[in-house]
Amino acid sequence: MERFKSQRTAVVTGSSSGIGLAITRRLISDGWAVIGIDIAPPKVEHAVFTAIHSDLASTSGVMHADHSCLGAQALVHAAGFLRVAPIERLNTNDGESMWRLHVDAICRLASVVVPSMDRGGRVILLGSRISRGAAGRSYYSACKAALVALARSWALEVVERGITVNVISPAATDTGMLTDPARSTDVPKVPPLGRFIKPEEIAETVSFLLSPAADAITGQELLICGGASLAN
Repeated sequence: MERFKSQRTAVVTGSSSGIGLAITRRLISDGWAVIGIDIAPPKVEHAVFTAIHSDLASTSGVMHADHSCLGAQALVHAAGFLRVAPIERLNTNDGESMWRLHVDAICRLASVVVPSMDRGGRVILLGSRISRGAAGRSYYSACKAALVALARSWALEVVERGITVNVISPAATDTGMLTDPARSTDVPKVPPLGRFIKPEEIAETVSFLLSPAADAITGQELLICGGASLAN
């Protein structure tokens, strides 16, 4: 971490694909040093990028990563995956795996990283528009709803330290998750906007929330849904 001492450092989980990769690239272009945590090989090569190979769905994987992130001023949790099933075919292993990655992992990381943040620190959790519930996605929805509760709770705890915690919840986004064979029975719905959300649009919002202009925004869930939530 010596080479990051003079530069703002952000930790990004899920940095090797989809939204996490777009966020990583955007933050580097914004002048951040980035520590990317992913089980997949890194897709970024840059002097200010450090890759940590870690399975955040396991306790040992988180422990391997967390102390490398001490002193970071931003923590962005974009790692995740989706499994779908109606209530009569729920798979508890899928549910437990999603919970470990979406919820347990960020709890463990935040418990180490956030106390080390200076004033102006930022935590951003990637949620989902369906955190309010969706047929066939009960486990996933529950995990994303938990992130909203975590953000509001943590925001209350750290607001006096000048640290903000927010959730960005997109609708269907143009990433590899849309074509994942595991969701072949669940066709993603195109938002009323007429296209899927772009990962770069999520990255742009992350960039704003990490800026001084967003100092007063905390404990919020920001929907980027292309109108998908308007009928709900």
